Amino acid sequence: MPYYQPIIRLDTAEIVGVEALARMRLDDGRIVTAGEFQEALQDSKIAHRITTQMLASVASDMAEWQSAGLHIQHASLNVTSADFQKGDLAQRVARALDKAGLSMRHLVVEVTEQVFMGGRRDGVARTMEALRACGMLVALDDFGTGFASLTHLLDFPIDIIKIDRSFVSAIDSGARSAVIVESLLTMTRRLGMKIIAEGIETQSQAQRLEEMGCRFGQGYLYSPPVPALVIRELLQRFGQASSATALEREAVANAA
Repeated sequence: MPYYQPIIRLDTAEIVGVEALARMRLDDGRIVTAGEFQEALQDSKIAHRITTQMLASVASDMAEWQSAGLHIQHASLNVTSADFQKGDLAQRVARALDKAGLSMRHLVVEVTEQVFMGGRRDGVARTMEALRACGMLVALDDFGTGFASLTHLLDFPIDIIKIDRSFVSAIDSGARSAVIVESLLTMTRRLGMKIIAEGIETQSQAQRLEEMGCRFGQGYLYSPPVPALVIRELLQRFGQASSATALEREAVANAA
């Protein structure tokens, strides 16, 4: 099942989106994180089925929020190497969103550098282009922790960079982390990409990021991953007041 962590516009504290994270309910009722069933995801069939189930659940939740008048503009979902092997990811996403009556622009597909390296480069790139052609955005998760990160920005079509929490956690105490984050912000602006800071845990981190020009973030300062019903309540309190997405508003501002 999906648990959701809000993605926040730092200057207004509005919820502009959510990241859907896989959770499993055991027979005893205990909810466990993906880390506890990570080995099972090495089986491509299981990983493929879990993504399909997550897509259906996320699309259903988003449709319910929208029908209730809540302005949730996009949900992001991590996919695995197995999702690229059959070459049907774009079609699976389209079916799930169409069944829920949602536009393709409401989903952000998150990939890690491990996913890039786990499949054929041309096949992964083609699938990502197909997703973007349908109106979806593609995000590179945990940026800066893998190999040849800058090369991936050349080889793969990326719309959003997610700064790894290891850089954010040291932004107050480590001058080097601050320099790296500032450099990433400058680079992504020049490349026309958006950026989201992960793992924000303190108000000082949020303030520092905002001063650097970072517009979006997520982390325990705002909320841990929570069930759909809790996110519904958070959206009622902290959701956007209008239907224009923060990402779209930023694009307009940059174009001006």
